[in-house]
Amino acid sequence: QRQLVESGGGLVQPGDSLRLSCAASTRTFRTYAMGWFRQTPGKDREFVSRIAWSTGSTAYANSVKGRFTISGDKIKNTVYLQMNSLKPEDTAVYFCAAQLSPSGVPVTTTYAYDYWGRGIQVTVSR
Repeated sequence: QRQLVESGGGLVQPGDSLRLSCAASTRTFRTYAMGWFRQTPGKDREFVSRIAWSTGSTAYANSVKGRFTISGDKIKNTVYLQMNSLKPEDTAVYFCAAQLSPSGVPVTTTYAYDYWGRGIQVTVSR
């Protein structure tokens, strides 16, 4: 069964760093790209970052650009999100997502992704 499992969340103070990890449950889970979204209560899930394995190209939301870095291992189907200089507004549930093949759907939308993790809480507070 194909699953994505996130880890690494928690409670940190403003200015701290955190590294999220997401691993696919099986080696046969071949992905075209993987990404991260986040969601706060009452709001839509918003794009954070994405990496496409074939080109290594990355994309970031403007709100995290320069502070967050996405990386990963295509063979292991594992993606990481290094989050530095965290701010209280980064507080959210973070979701890992996998795209199985390229499509015409904008990659910053949830519709581009085929599988999702259950989410992991990140809280930035004093």
